[in-house]
Amino acid sequence: MRRKLSLIAALAGVLVLAAPAAAITNGVPDANEHPYVAELLFYVPDAEDSRFDDPGGWFSCTGTLMSSTVLVTAGHCTFGIGIDGASTTHDGADTTAAEGGVGGTDVWVNFNEVPDFSIFPPSDSYPRDGNPQRYIDRVTALNADPAWHRGTATPHPLYDDTGNAFLEHDAGVVVFGTPVPMPTYGKLAGLDYLDRYQSTSRNAQRFETVGYGLERVQGKKELGGDTRMKSAPKLDSLGGKPRDTYIVLSNNSATGGTCFGDSGGPTFDDTSSNLVVAVTSWGQSPNCGGKGGAYRLDQPDDQAFLAGFGITP
Repeated sequence: MRRKLSLIAALAGVLVLAAPAAAITNGVPDANEHPYVAELLFYVPDAEDSRFDDPGGWFSCTGTLMSSTVLVTAGHCTFGIGIDGASTTHDGADTTAAEGGVGGTDVWVNFNEVPDFSIFPPSDSYPRDGNPQRYIDRVTALNADPAWHRGTATPHPLYDDTGNAFLEHDAGVVVFGTPVPMPTYGKLAGLDYLDRYQSTSRNAQRFETVGYGLERVQGKKELGGDTRMKSAPKLDSLGGKPRDTYIVLSNNSATGGTCFGDSGGPTFDDTSSNLVVAVTSWGQSPNCGGKGGAYRLDQPDDQAFLAGFGITP
């Protein structure tokens, strides 16, 4: 589930059954265990913001650096991102002509445990016709801050942003022109890796999820967020629909789970702290309880997609 930002507050609505983009609930601080997990901040020119006359919205997600130049995240965290403020889903002449929503460069990534959002003027300081200026001010601040790394976003080639179709191919990458060196990186799980848990008793297998999302939602009250956290949810089911698309994880106070802003964040197998088996994809409840879905990266189409960017098991 991605998070829409006023400044750093989440405003995005949710679907009842599956809401793209989620944050860590009932978790603990990451304590720099996963320095290669980062927060994404990106601009979607076609998104509406009720505070402004002009379209354009800012969102946040989570991702995992898999090499010095390639970060893996969710497809819905890479689709429709702008190119220098321009739409990637419509051309300039015909707003009904879809162009795929790929190749956006209005995405920045921060690997700090607590990214600094104070570099932005408050959104409520802009008039209703001030959204274009807000974009300019934010881009200027982001490009000037070395903690924020600008990249190019590409969703899975079969990603579909309509309805709940995003569930079927919810993978994406951000590629950096300038390498981001780390002592270690995330490692991609091999083909059909998760099938080993097919016969595991329900709720027996634990994973580790990491993200920057909200830590709690109570009605309209949202708590935490924009801090790297981790939790240890249990496997509820491998039964994604369509088959082999996602795993279902517990999302409750006993095990912890994910929430808005955690989308694209890694699900690690607990036997290896940097082995990425899936990315956070959806949440069942607007209060971030119940169950959550993590999109599998161990399937043939996803492995082929990532191999095109040099990411292999």
